[in-house]
Amino acid sequence: MNQRSRLSLFVVQILIVSLIAALFGRLFYIQIAAGPKYRDAALSIQSRDVINPATRGLIVDSSGVPLALNKVGLAITLDRITIDKQPDKGAAVMKSLAHLLGLKYADIFQQTRLCGELPKGQKTGCWTGSRYQPIPITKSADPNIALQIVENSDRYPGIDAAPIAIRNYPGIENVNAAHVLGYVGPMTEEDLLGANGNKYFRSESIGKAGLEIQYDKYLRGTPGIRTVIVDRKESVTRVSQNTASVPGDHLVTSLDIRLQASAESALADAVHRARASGYRADSGAAVVMDVQTGRILAIASYPTYDPNAWEKGLTVQQASDLFSEKNAVPALSRPLQGLFAPASTFKSVSVAAAANAGYNLNGSYDCPAEVKVGNRAFQNFESKAQGHISLKKAIAVSCDTVWYQIAFDEWLRDGGLSPKADPKDYFYNAARGFQINVKTGIDLPAESVGRLPDRQWRKNWYLANKDFYCNYSTRAGKSQQTPFLVLLAKENCLDGDKIRAGDAVNFSIGQGDTVITPLKLTQMYAAIANGGTIWQALVGKAIVKTDGTIIKTMMPEKLGTLPATPATLSFLHDALREVVVSGTAAGSFAGFPVPVSGKTGTAEVLGKNPNGSKKDNTSWFASYAPSDKPRYAVVMLVSQGGFGASTSAVGVRKIYETLFGVKGSQVIPGLALFPNGAPPTKLPKISPATKVKKAP
Repeated sequence: MNQRSRLSLFVVQILIVSLIAALFGRLFYIQIAAGPKYRDAALSIQSRDVINPATRGLIVDSSGVPLALNKVGLAITLDRITIDKQPDKGAAVMKSLAHLLGLKYADIFQQTRLCGELPKGQKTGCWTGSRYQPIPITKSADPNIALQIVENSDRYPGIDAAPIAIRNYPGIENVNAAHVLGYVGPMTEEDLLGANGNKYFRSESIGKAGLEIQYDKYLRGTPGIRTVIVDRKESVTRVSQNTASVPGDHLVTSLDIRLQASAESALADAVHRARASGYRADSGAAVVMDVQTGRILAIASYPTYDPNAWEKGLTVQQASDLFSEKNAVPALSRPLQGLFAPASTFKSVSVAAAANAGYNLNGSYDCPAEVKVGNRAFQNFESKAQGHISLKKAIAVSCDTVWYQIAFDEWLRDGGLSPKADPKDYFYNAARGFQINVKTGIDLPAESVGRLPDRQWRKNWYLANKDFYCNYSTRAGKSQQTPFLVLLAKENCLDGDKIRAGDAVNFSIGQGDTVITPLKLTQMYAAIANGGTIWQALVGKAIVKTDGTIIKTMMPEKLGTLPATPATLSFLHDALREVVVSGTAAGSFAGFPVPVSGKTGTAEVLGKNPNGSKKDNTSWFASYAPSDKPRYAVVMLVSQGGFGASTSAVGVRKIYETLFGVKGSQVIPGLALFPNGAPPTKLPKISPATKVKKAP
């Protein structure tokens, strides 16, 4: 490199170093030397958003009667900007207010602090909104106290009274519907971070459960936003925007408030009747479905709770009681989330399995008191022998031993403990065709899925539990070291990955490891009733604007077809009708003027209650009516309620009495809920004042 080139390179290096030095100098000036100046400038143009939540849309039944609406409450509010300017930061004002309202000063202080102002671990009840909007102290103030505050504004600076919208579940016709409606509540951090894909503001309330959360994006509306510009002293200098809120849209459901009231009442009566008979009867469910569409007309859960409790504010004890096992977990929706062995109601699936396997549905079969399967005797219900009977009568009188023999025979044909490479598995395949391990698709959150204990499930279960059972003597507690359980553990260790003879025969009568929800069983019987179509369960019918414009219509989808021929379904229709005419449900429906078809179920339950007592049987009744032209499927379950016939079947009869307008043994003209024989299809006009239609 020559001398001239070296000189040029040296000049370039000096230039680069000079530029870097100038850049660092400028950064030092902006961030350090002139930092206060620019911070003041930034503070002088900060904006604050004041959110005005929208009025939430109504939830109404199929006739427009409100199930959820908004009522006006009188709120006492606190303005943090005014309060914070007081010499003592408003302490004296808040103490005086606490005395006037009968509250604790500490509670008022806590609920008017922004969450970021409080130490970690002490944020319970903090204000999640902005300091630039009124913070409610109470939403149900006495009007006289509110007037006293307004008239003495000099004594209560920053305190005001204003009407406020409160979500309310009016309970018309004594309807509770807590589990289907859900509730609304304040934002969580997950909500604000947009975990569910929605954008929220801190001061909003959103749906937290049930229909309220399922259709929240329609019901919530669009909040109004007032953006103010403040200086570094937090004084408002100007308003940059002010948009009005847009009310939420209304949700029309397929529920009928009169039928919902009837279902809730009948379910509660069934529970109390079971208790009067000496059973524990800790919980229950009732579902009414339109078999032609899959729409839910009523859905009840027991025990329940006051749906308005969330808006009023739950105490720690109330929150604990909602999830207490001692109280049977009132927060749990039994129709959607409760999983129970279906017992003899499952025999409709077994009929399809037997027909597909080639058994003659019109043939005769032995119904002995017990059947020997391997080295174990499996008894008939109440150990009664029925002799040589038709399969139709076997369904009517709920003979178990007929199914033990058929299921055991099919298990042997499939290879027993050494299964064939391609076993037929008629019973498991029939259950799969009934979709017992698939959700109903209902438009409500947190639906549980049933369990189909087929060969793959058994293998997965074995992998998860093998270590426990193979080391049972050291892994199990003392109370579990009974001779029977020790022997069972040994069997599970050796061949727990295989379908055993006992598993096969128990499966055929809906016992063992098979569990489903009451909602799923309703969907199954609705499909039997309508000729084989499995419809999606649906509660919502339409989203409607306040001016009546239809935004969205929800239509149930066809989810599948039952694995049964028309001949099999025809046989099932006759057999299920026979259950009510001369079988296990005959006494419960004696003299009923509308033909009903159904199946009782009494499921044995292993285990003990918290008090150490043995668990009682689960009571079921699954049905549809009218038998000759099915329109409605009604299912009731009472956990630990005893016999299906004496507990649940009687409850289902009460629901049908309401549906068809039955008094005693007569149909009273004009009393039927749906005079045209079908639920309404036309959407109603929506008004918070819509009244319940009374029968003439």
